[in-house]
Amino acid sequence: MSVTQYLADWRPYPYEIAETRLEFSLTPNATRVRSQIEFRRVAEGDLVLDGAGLRTVSLAIDGKPLDAGLIREAEEKLVIPAAELPESFTFEAEVEIDPEANTALEGLYLSGGMFCTQCEAEGFRHITWYPDRPDVMAPFRVTIHSDMPVLLSNGNPVSVEPGKAVWHDPWPKPAYLFALVAGELHAISDSFTTLSGRKVGLNVWVRPGDEDRAGYAMESLIRSMKWDEEAYGREYDLDVFNIVAVDDFNIGAMENKGLNIFNSKLVLATAETATDGDYERIEGVIGHEYFHNWTGNRITCRDWFQLCLKEGLTVFRDQQFTSDMRSAAVKRIHDVQTLRARQFREDAGPLSHPPRPDHYQEINNFYTATVYEKGAEVIGMLKRLVGDEGYRAALDLYFDRHDGQACTIEDWIKVFEDATGRDLAQFKRWYTDAGTPRLSLSEEWTDGRLTLDFRQHVAPTPGQQDKPARVIPIAIGLIGPNGDEVLPTTVLEMTQEMQSFSFDGLGARPVVSLLRGFSAPVTVAREMTADEQALLLAHDTDPYARWQAGHDLALDALIARSRGETAGMELIRAIGGLLDDAETDLAFTALCLALPGEEEIATTIAASGTTPDPEAIHAARRGLMDDIATEHEPALARLYDAMAPQGPYQPDAEGSARRSLRLACLAYLSRLDGAARADALFAEAGNMTERQGALEQLIAHGRADEALAAFEAEFRGNRLVMDKWFMVQPLRSAPDAAVAKAGELAARPDFDWKNPNRFRALIAGLTANHAGFHAADGSGYGFVADWLMKLDPVNPQTTARMCSAFETISRYDAGRRAKARAALERIAAMPGLSRNTSEMVTRILAGAS
Repeated sequence: MSVTQYLADWRPYPYEIAETRLEFSLTPNATRVRSQIEFRRVAEGDLVLDGAGLRTVSLAIDGKPLDAGLIREAEEKLVIPAAELPESFTFEAEVEIDPEANTALEGLYLSGGMFCTQCEAEGFRHITWYPDRPDVMAPFRVTIHSDMPVLLSNGNPVSVEPGKAVWHDPWPKPAYLFALVAGELHAISDSFTTLSGRKVGLNVWVRPGDEDRAGYAMESLIRSMKWDEEAYGREYDLDVFNIVAVDDFNIGAMENKGLNIFNSKLVLATAETATDGDYERIEGVIGHEYFHNWTGNRITCRDWFQLCLKEGLTVFRDQQFTSDMRSAAVKRIHDVQTLRARQFREDAGPLSHPPRPDHYQEINNFYTATVYEKGAEVIGMLKRLVGDEGYRAALDLYFDRHDGQACTIEDWIKVFEDATGRDLAQFKRWYTDAGTPRLSLSEEWTDGRLTLDFRQHVAPTPGQQDKPARVIPIAIGLIGPNGDEVLPTTVLEMTQEMQSFSFDGLGARPVVSLLRGFSAPVTVAREMTADEQALLLAHDTDPYARWQAGHDLALDALIARSRGETAGMELIRAIGGLLDDAETDLAFTALCLALPGEEEIATTIAASGTTPDPEAIHAARRGLMDDIATEHEPALARLYDAMAPQGPYQPDAEGSARRSLRLACLAYLSRLDGAARADALFAEAGNMTERQGALEQLIAHGRADEALAAFEAEFRGNRLVMDKWFMVQPLRSAPDAAVAKAGELAARPDFDWKNPNRFRALIAGLTANHAGFHAADGSGYGFVADWLMKLDPVNPQTTARMCSAFETISRYDAGRRAKARAALERIAAMPGLSRNTSEMVTRILAGAS
């Protein structure tokens, strides 16, 4: 039975822990875990411990056996009355668990014969009896017995010998940060000397044979450590830092103290097997998990309602890191694209929730774009409001004041108020209110004065009907009719539902460059002509605002075309100017050439109160690409040839920009040459970026059979590369063939659906094919529902997260809605449906009327 947890019900834990000692005797089916936990009472209350799926062998307090009848199996709790406990005592337990049977991949499990753990959010209760909550922190001492050659845990090694290893983590941590790995592993090793002169041993542990693919991960780790010292003054605090690559992992990576466990796709890379996007993600996620050492580990969250405190801040930090390592302008645009594709979609549907929710049934369902990406945007707004110096002062105070503590959003806001003297009570609404504000702008021009009238509004979301005004930092500039900037970037601070700002002494009416740098996570409603959008695209000094102008120009044209109108000539002319000047900013040109995706077009149409037609959207996008390609074929061909490789592959910003522009040109040229260039590129490409890009075009144009067979023959032994092969086929297939292609691939013996990476590759590939997944006959909905029902008994966490594919069904026509509802109702009616999936399906159905 699902039990709703409420923030208002949180109470402090009445005991603190001086030390946690764990001893593991590892075997695949009957691992023994012995624990000794030194408790001290700090408030009135019973001792309540969490446990799930444990076979309890013995329980004791200070050596005195306990009655197993104290275990409340239905609630997965062990409750010992306070009256039976001294002020200080040692709780002892011995339990047996079955890692091999643990297909949910929570707690201790086996991945290809290797023991590994995943304890966030509530996985530690699957290992032993413990207060499995983030505000209970303790140093850990861990002994591991196993015949595995490599035995790892958190902290520093105390002793390592054949069959036994002892690890000690002196820094208090909650149970969700516990980690253990045991297996046949090889290390890529290096070291890093901190600012204070301490030498730290670094290891990236991989399976034998993968050593040549781990070098970039190590380089990324060293860059991360150096950057955190320089940008935040944060130094690493243990003698060693270990990363382990794991094939079977529900998420991307985990920041366990001193022992980060990673999905292998975020560690392993060579030019032949990884794309530019893979390299950037590896660098970013390595940084993200390392940065958690301070923003998540040394300072953690008091309860899971505060999850965005550690995740939003750490995402913001990893975004800053990538911006410094690569192109800040391109990174910012990519982050906005991600936010709109994932978080705006989430905010507009039945899964909408604030960055800090006030209730949940299953916390794993709240590892969302709202917590991560919107959480990062909120911190970006804070930084914009208080300035660079205020932000640094607040962060220094945060680290000094709260090191070793489990904190709340209130603690975080108070630090900024104390460091800067600002009242942030109204700003806090960004954390507590769901929904994306819609910012409307109207303009008045009179005798050299420009008046901007803003209005903010947030539509009702589940459980929150009325939303008071928020603080919105609106960064603007003014561009004159000749293209000159007449007002540099200025931040307007909006605090009311309606607010006006005026600018005097202007010689001619300028065009407003709005929301520069994407200064707040809002949508914008304003009247602009295509000529004004083209002016900003050509002359705006802010890279984001310039890109946004071109993006809006394309979006307007695509929406008009989806309704059967003739549109897009202004965009086609503007692209001519971009192509003529392309080689001055390759990555930016590539971004501008990429038309808005079909999902974004549908979202924008739905926001206007109109029902989107997936087939019409697909046709409109394809038609506009044809027209752009026909008009600019010579320039596109010239750029395609000019962007050919000039030397060995390098996964840096410059090389990535050249390849991204070349593939952007290829997408258009393939509309004219039937993918002949793509065929040649697939045969000659010396890197996975270009090879996969060529393969996608061949699939889209129906001539990929030979290339797919060659790709499989070369990489069938590489699971990560074959995940790409499974993904791109349903993703790039024609909409009317996508479901059939997914079914064909699902029937293959190498569709290892119990592996989260392989399952996500195929199912997410289909759901990202907008017109294919939303096929009018409902076949896409039925196919995905069938597979979610199959996976749920095995891995409910992955199943629940994949349910979000259905979160937008309320925007479509009655026929599609009925078919999607039927698919979801089949899932909801499944006997034994997990709590994870049940919550997601129930919430989606509630909003899909």
